Amino acid sequence: MSSTTAAAMPAKLKMFLQTSGQQVEQTLTTALADHSSAEALFAAMNYAALGPGKRLRPALVYAAAQALAGKDVASQSHAAAAALECVHAYSLVHDDLPAMDDDALRRGRATCHIQFDEATAILAGDALQTQAFELLAAADLPAELKIRLITELAHASGARGMVAGQAIDLAAVDHALALEQLEEMHRLKTGALISASARIGAMIGGASDEQLTAITRYAEAIGLAFQVQDDILDVTTDTETLGKTQGADAARNKPTYVSLLGLDGARSKADELHREATGALARLGGNTAILQQLADYIVHRDH
Repeated sequence: MSSTTAAAMPAKLKMFLQTSGQQVEQTLTTALADHSSAEALFAAMNYAALGPGKRLRPALVYAAAQALAGKDVASQSHAAAAALECVHAYSLVHDDLPAMDDDALRRGRATCHIQFDEATAILAGDALQTQAFELLAAADLPAELKIRLITELAHASGARGMVAGQAIDLAAVDHALALEQLEEMHRLKTGALISASARIGAMIGGASDEQLTAITRYAEAIGLAFQVQDDILDVTTDTETLGKTQGADAARNKPTYVSLLGLDGARSKADELHREATGALARLGGNTAILQQLADYIVHRDH
């Protein structure tokens, strides 16, 4: 396996992430411009969606679409990429709330409810979620495709996807989970939105049923690998590097891959998932270099 880290990120991937990130921020800046009297709400939405972040989910939208249809399809991906970032930002705002994980630090700065207040943070999360679907509905894409994308995002975000994962996560505090239960929780909480990002990009790129199956297997593997690496970093990396409170999961007695498998076992699990992702890309076809480098980055990132 390659030793890609944040410090040794390939130049091509670094440029791709910069370009896609800048485009997403441009789209969101326009979408979240304040044209109402609810100034605090829009300030909180902008704070949550346009703050520092990896922009991984939008990058997956662009990378999957371009792997199948080339760079010209990028302009057709802007709305979907921004929609994924809106849903992700909303999920973090709500995840950090006192009733959820009660975190004061996110991406190296105060969480939304600390920077503003709890009620404003809840409303900002609500508004970001609906903004995602407004972006997709207004996208310059064929109507049939827009319906597919909206359905995909709604399924991944709701009670059969990300929200279900969060519910399981909250219920698991102070309870023992088997490895299979932990994987199911993270396939929903983290993996569902990552899978939707890659699948939506592939749909925009005109994926066949076989290609959609391959990109789904790739995304499911990297989605789970992302969480495994998160659990590893939670015990091996300091708060300043992480940008969030180090050791928070252990402090809340939440089950993790490290607590179940040990540090070496968790690293082996991440390696296994990386191999699964690479194998899936071999069946996808097209130019998968960026998708491969994204998988490398997810497993070897240091924050």
